Parts: sequence; C-alpha cells; structure tokens
Amino acid sequence: MREQYIRRRVPEFTGVTPGAITWTTAHGDLHWANLTGPALTLLDWEGWGTAPLGYDAANLYLHSLPVPDVAERIRKEFAHVLDTPAGWIGELTACTEILQAASRVPFYADLGDGVRRHLCHLHSAQVNCLLC
Repeated sequence: MREQYIRRRVPEFTGVTPGAITWTTAHGDLHWANLTGPALTLLDWEGWGTAPLGYDAANLYLHSLPVPDVAERIRKEFAHVLDTPAGWIGELTACTEILQAASRVPFYADLGDGVRRHLCHLHSAQVNCLLC
C-alpha cells in the first residue's frame, strides 16, 4: 500500500481527502477466501506489509456486506478500530480498492453497490455525503 495511491485514489472514489494516515502492519488481502477453520489460519500472505490502520478489518467487513448478519458481527467486533478517525482512513482505502476493481472484476462489481451504500453511511456519519 502506497501513500500516493491513497492520496490520489481515495478522493477520486470516495469524495474524501484523507488527513493524517496511521500506518500499521497488515495482511493486505483479508477476506473470507483467505481464512480457514475450525482452527483460524490466514492464507495468501504475498500482499502483507503496511496499510492504514483498520484496512484489514474494513476489507473483511466490506466482503461481508452480502451477508448482513455477518457484516454486523464483523463491524461490532472491530468497532474499536473502525470507529476512529484513523480507522476511517483504512476503511475508505478498502472501499476505494473494491470500487476501483469493480469495473473489471465481476466479483468486485457484485460488491460495488453495497460498498457505495456503506460509503454513504460513512459520509453521513462524518461529512455530507457526496455519493448518495
């Protein structure tokens, strides 16, 4: 994850210009296809590195939107990260990546409407929604 990408693409896809970014170690591709059980195992580590705080939690949450009960649980479990100003940047970054890929990857296109609705919810909680 590069800061230049966030500074350029997040405003383009979300209408928000990010402030200060809190960087942390991240898996970089956390979603259900990269989790196994019953003993938790994280797969697909080639994208690990640094990302904005909350990016991994946001990515898992956004990939859960098609199953509202699961999404609600993920949101609740990670609220201590996602419901912070630093976590908001991570969430906007995850939204941006999905929306950017939606025009060329059918799986992400399927997530796009839910992500856009979620962005409107985020905007209404933070600023006037430019996307609704």
